[in-house]
Amino acid sequence: MPSPHPLKQLQSETQLIFELSRPGRTGFQATATPASLPHVKLPSTLTRKTAPRLPEVAENTAVRHYTNLSVRNHHIDRDFYPLGSCTMKYNPKVNDELAAHPGFAAISPKQSEASSQGAMELMYELSSALIEITGMDHITLQPAAGAQGEQTALLMFRAYHEKCFGKPRKAVIIPDSAHGTNPASIVNAGYEVIQLPSADDGMVDVGALKNVLNEDIAALMITNPNTLGLFEKKILEINDLVHQAGGLVYMDGANLNALLGIARPGDMGFDACHMNLHKTFSTPHGGGGPGSGPVAVKKKLEPFLPTPVLVVLNNKFHWEWNRPDSIGNVHSFYGNFGIHVRALAYILSMGSEGMRGIAENSIINANYLRVMLADCYQIQQNVPCMHEVIISGSRQKARGIRTHDIAKRLLDYGVHPPTVYFPLIVPECMMIEPTESESRETLDDFVDIMKTIDKEVDEHPDELLSAPHLTPVRRLDEASAARTLDIRYYK
Repeated sequence: MPSPHPLKQLQSETQLIFELSRPGRTGFQATATPASLPHVKLPSTLTRKTAPRLPEVAENTAVRHYTNLSVRNHHIDRDFYPLGSCTMKYNPKVNDELAAHPGFAAISPKQSEASSQGAMELMYELSSALIEITGMDHITLQPAAGAQGEQTALLMFRAYHEKCFGKPRKAVIIPDSAHGTNPASIVNAGYEVIQLPSADDGMVDVGALKNVLNEDIAALMITNPNTLGLFEKKILEINDLVHQAGGLVYMDGANLNALLGIARPGDMGFDACHMNLHKTFSTPHGGGGPGSGPVAVKKKLEPFLPTPVLVVLNNKFHWEWNRPDSIGNVHSFYGNFGIHVRALAYILSMGSEGMRGIAENSIINANYLRVMLADCYQIQQNVPCMHEVIISGSRQKARGIRTHDIAKRLLDYGVHPPTVYFPLIVPECMMIEPTESESRETLDDFVDIMKTIDKEVDEHPDELLSAPHLTPVRRLDEASAARTLDIRYYK
């Protein structure tokens, strides 16, 4: 096998912790229950009949096991992670340190308002900052992810139409390039999905929009910049058309990283938008969490916000529950508080100029890759893009190698693949988002790797078809793995 350049070797296979187990070894010593604590006898229905099968290992063995596992996975602290739309930026460790402060980490949501004023003040300050960033009027921090933020907003749209017009509307429009969560959220909220074809330039087809707008349309859900990495230049006209038809407009905030300090959804005429705190505002994410998807809204939707709503009365913070038009709770308690701490720390450390710098540098980085890769890869819309660039592996497919093979080969070079085969309207699609936190040296390294892979298409195609070669797990039958998932070590 030819040696890739620059090759980043992964460590050799490590033994599973059960294989390292030896009877009698322990890394934990239980202490006696303090006399001051009550002794509770559990009912027999809640106790085990046999001891659990756990590995018997020393503490250093357990620590090394989990450390080895961590470096066998790819993460942003390890190397470049250009996963499009996911905004996998570097997460400053000071944010984690602040979230771990005992006053934040040890607080209970069941504490009284009087003993939670500091935490409530933090959420109030974060809410104020996010309202300013988005140009909206009110906000809820409850949703635990962007998808839940979408559904929360749609439920508020439904409540708005029922309250103001006596009945809900039937359908929600989305572009054909919409994020996959959008149609799922629409259906979950009880609406029908109407898909709008994109124009040749990758933007919303305004003529097609006019043709589908009627009194049954509850809303338009749209991402701006869209999933092709392009800013919808006709967004004011688009939003006006929807409003004239009695509908509402929702902005999927997944791509908010491109707008910070430059443009605000509220100023574009959106009625609601969610923010992914785990993308734009630097909370570590991946593997299913943690996440947070606050929803900011215009004044007319304020009565329908989830309860409770944080308010200030007599210089004290309170939770307001008596809101008859509210859609109710959408999250246990008040949202993922640890993510709120990290997000506010990030915003305060960056400041207003830093916020704009985030967007500007993410746009510069994406356009740098667009230009540098254009001679080897098909650029879907070879015009200035925003925070991410869409390229196609169509040229490589014509020579026998698919985007799937390119993605697997990138793993051999120590780079996480970009998002592939999305948006669906781009053949052999690769969605690349470098974010603002990557240096030019990192981008040049990535360009060199992508060009080397393009050469391998002609010189060593078998190596791409069987990649990856240097990862702990080789190429899988991913469909079968998903359908017959088995995560047990023993039967």
